[in-house]
Amino acid sequence: MNTLADELGHPGAQELLRTQSLTRLAYNGVDGFPRVIPIGFRWDGQRFIMTTAPTAPKVRALAARPQVALTIDSSDPSSTNLNPASRALLVRGLATIEVSDAALDEYVAGSIEGLDEDHRRAGEAKLRSIHRRMARISIEPRWARYYDFGAGRVPAFLARLGEQ
Repeated sequence: MNTLADELGHPGAQELLRTQSLTRLAYNGVDGFPRVIPIGFRWDGQRFIMTTAPTAPKVRALAARPQVALTIDSSDPSSTNLNPASRALLVRGLATIEVSDAALDEYVAGSIEGLDEDHRRAGEAKLRSIHRRMARISIEPRWARYYDFGAGRVPAFLARLGEQ
């Protein structure tokens, strides 16, 4: 059985962590019903980092119920069939929340990435003036699986279908 480190360290998983900037975050809302939202993330090698307004509904929900799931994938969303090249990293973990009295550096850096120097400076100043408080959501992975359907790296139950 592969360990958490094996799954997150797989070259395909590493590629998704490097090249994808959006994940689907699943959590339980304060009403007890599940939610799935798209959200930008950064992987720091240990944790998934996301930023948001401290008044966002997910902040209160995650403070009460920190168990989450993430999906990071490279499938073609316009396809109605299973794309044979679909790859996905599934993660379960625990979220912690930190609130800052300033715009978070990782939020600013991600927002101005790719801009020329003049636009970077102006964008940074604007973001720091708008976001006087922010919340950092850090997710510590506890379980992960990397799937590459095109290469046959599929869930065990699917692999067993051919054996029946």
